[in-house]
Amino acid sequence: GGGVKTIDQARKLFALGVEKITLSSAAHDTPELITEMANQVGAQSVVVVVDYKKKMLGGYDMYSHNGKKKRPGNIFQFAERMEKLGAGEIVLNSIDRDGTMTGFDLEMANKMRESISIPLTILGGAGSTDHIKELISEQPVVGASAGSLFVFKGPYRAVLINYPSREEKLSLMTNNI
Repeated sequence: GGGVKTIDQARKLFALGVEKITLSSAAHDTPELITEMANQVGAQSVVVVVDYKKKMLGGYDMYSHNGKKKRPGNIFQFAERMEKLGAGEIVLNSIDRDGTMTGFDLEMANKMRESISIPLTILGGAGSTDHIKELISEQPVVGASAGSLFVFKGPYRAVLINYPSREEKLSLMTNNI
């Protein structure tokens, strides 16, 4: 991810050995790029990131540019369109929950799963391996993304790295995760 806007840029990255390219703003601005990339390298290599925030009175707003640019349209119709255009995966990023370590937005994960049939990765909110287990036991997703759970900045701006304990790893493995 990060600024791929043309098929030539995508070709260069794939030539370097990149297996997947994520698109966000380009998916909004140049949706035909999804089809062009999928036709050339296969749908499994084309991932669309859908950043969203919950609206105060219900519903969702879509964003791009790291949550700075609000995008028009219905989030579910957008994801469905991306699937029809050839995207092989959707990464659903809750801007509201990102870095909070309060758990995934399970309600949204369930709604999005009803809208699309391609693999779905949920991002934003993981604070424990229990959050990952909860998401995957409730929703058949391809991935549960966790950043702050493993790497975060401490009070002295140091990078701290946290690994699941042996017991947590075994628990995840025994739950077919």
